[in-house]
Amino acid sequence: MNTAEQRRIDQRLDVQPANELPPVPRVVVEIARRGGMFELGEAYIRGAWNCEDLTGVLYRLFTEDQSLDISFRKFNPAFFTFYLKDTIRNAQIGDGAFEVGRRHYDLGNDLFTAMLDKETMTYTCGYWKNARNLEEAQVAKIDLLCRKLQLRPGMRVLDIGCGWGNFARYAAMNYGVSVVGLTISREQASLARERCRGLDVEILVQDYQTFSGQFDRVVSIEMIEAVGRRNIGTYFSMVERCLKRGGLFGLQVISEETLTLRSATPLDQYIVWLRKRIFPNGYIPNLKHLSDPARSGLVIEDLHNFSYDYAHTLRAWLERFEASWPTLRDQYGEPFRRMWQYYLCGCEALFRARMVQLYQIVYSKGGVPSGYTSER
Repeated sequence: MNTAEQRRIDQRLDVQPANELPPVPRVVVEIARRGGMFELGEAYIRGAWNCEDLTGVLYRLFTEDQSLDISFRKFNPAFFTFYLKDTIRNAQIGDGAFEVGRRHYDLGNDLFTAMLDKETMTYTCGYWKNARNLEEAQVAKIDLLCRKLQLRPGMRVLDIGCGWGNFARYAAMNYGVSVVGLTISREQASLARERCRGLDVEILVQDYQTFSGQFDRVVSIEMIEAVGRRNIGTYFSMVERCLKRGGLFGLQVISEETLTLRSATPLDQYIVWLRKRIFPNGYIPNLKHLSDPARSGLVIEDLHNFSYDYAHTLRAWLERFEASWPTLRDQYGEPFRRMWQYYLCGCEALFRARMVQLYQIVYSKGGVPSGYTSER
């Protein structure tokens, strides 16, 4: 963390004093007053406004900088429509479970290969404690989970939401375990199988709700956000059912209270935009959702918060995306680029402001008799 590169990243990401934050263009204030963070995103895609420091401007809006004199209205039409849909229907049942795969993860392996680190192809938060770059941060995150799960050769591990095979590949190569990975994206599965060729890894295109089996360990890295509010109980029941007695479950999860009367209005408006444009039918679980499994035999052994590391990760993704844009422009087009900028910069601003959290949680089935030793 003391290298010149890391100091450069730290200086850019550290929250600046209020009087050093970037100015907010008048047109942004006008749009935000009228339609909040949702309409602001739609207008940015259309090219209706620009700024030099998008993350800084969004940070000021998310934290409701009083000098801007913006009063965010909770129940604007877009918010209310999505809130009703989320409450009334279960969008992740049957074929709906595959929608986020078709609309997001199947966009193209060229896009994600350009944006993510080359070593692991990981699309989740890295662990920057001792890392000097994105590759090291992602390897450190995966290894941290392997150590928290106390992996040993010969164990069977289930990876729910295996992505491009990052955890499966690393765990099989370095810890001698057998891994079954589940994904709802055919593009992910194709590349994951290629990356894991020759290892004791099986990649399945299958909804977790229809899967069964018995495993010594279960891991799921930022997949629970895709199951939907109404299916969180189903998700944890599946984990409990597949985990052997005394086994460990490692969960990496984005968490915050959203889409309720108590949640922050600009955050809710941005989440609704994300659900429309980036992650259809997604839902961020709160801490109550994550503690409820204790009632069904899953004991929380360890909870580790390293939320600010996501700001570093998102900035690294943005820089790689922008650097690779000349090779992506013809296929994706300028509106897509602006949509991706609003997505990556908005999420970075939220983690900089500590309005959204990132946890690694270790659960055991029935408790560890002799106690659990935490890893950092």
